[in-house]
Amino acid sequence: MGIIFNDNSHKKRIIIVLVYLLIIASLIASLYFWLKPEESCSDGIKNQNEENVDCGGICAKRCEKIVIEDLVVEQGGFLENGIAGRVDLYGKIYNPNSIFGGSQVQYEFRAKDEQGQVIFSKKGMSFVLPGESKYVVENNIEAPNNPSSVELAIVGVQWVEFNDQYEKPQIKVVNKQYNQINTGIGFSEAVGLLKNESPFDFSVIKIIIILRDYSDKIVALNSTEIRTVRSGENRDFKTLWTSRFHGDVSNVEVQAEVDIFSSEAYTRKFFSPENIPASDYR
Repeated sequence: MGIIFNDNSHKKRIIIVLVYLLIIASLIASLYFWLKPEESCSDGIKNQNEENVDCGGICAKRCEKIVIEDLVVEQGGFLENGIAGRVDLYGKIYNPNSIFGGSQVQYEFRAKDEQGQVIFSKKGMSFVLPGESKYVVENNIEAPNNPSSVELAIVGVQWVEFNDQYEKPQIKVVNKQYNQINTGIGFSEAVGLLKNESPFDFSVIKIIIILRDYSDKIVALNSTEIRTVRSGENRDFKTLWTSRFHGDVSNVEVQAEVDIFSSEAYTRKFFSPENIPASDYR
């Protein structure tokens, strides 16, 4: 007896298998589109209308080369501080970068004679926060000859990128006063009250005093340090000029600064710890 195949039954089996395969394919496609990561400019895939991986097209900004602008030297000068053969050097620098700060700013004061020749120089190290304008000061520097002029030059900068949560330390100075001393030791003094309104304790806060006359000309400089300033703490400070200087004081300017780069405990909140050489962005 031969075997008789039912053609209709065979077709039904094929249709059922195709339906199951279609259902499975639909489920797989649904899962793929459901679980598929959203296209972005940081997904590591060349998609959307990108020219390269995460670059070009809608991701054009990701291709932009980061350029760090040079620090700007706004001022440079010197003052006779009342001690023979000694001067105070000062300069003012400005950081035009909004997300980059200088953890190590190497500078050099160059004192020149009337012919423009350098007669002595003084190197130093400072720091600068994003968007900050600040003074750098070197007090009581030996000067073989009185200079005709002094210029400030930036020798090198170690740049650090800050994150979006960065906030400048909230340090305020109030009740600033300048007084000449009638009795006791010294010629005059500047006093004030330092207020640490930051949520951090600082091991040292440097204070730079700039005295100006009625024409806004700088007539005297000084500096001091206050150590171990707790969050929310107020501290009195005083700086003393032992020798008389030229000019009448009409305004007291105070710069209080915290080197947040010097301690990981303070800087971890503000920026990624990796220092970024400027040459990587030029």
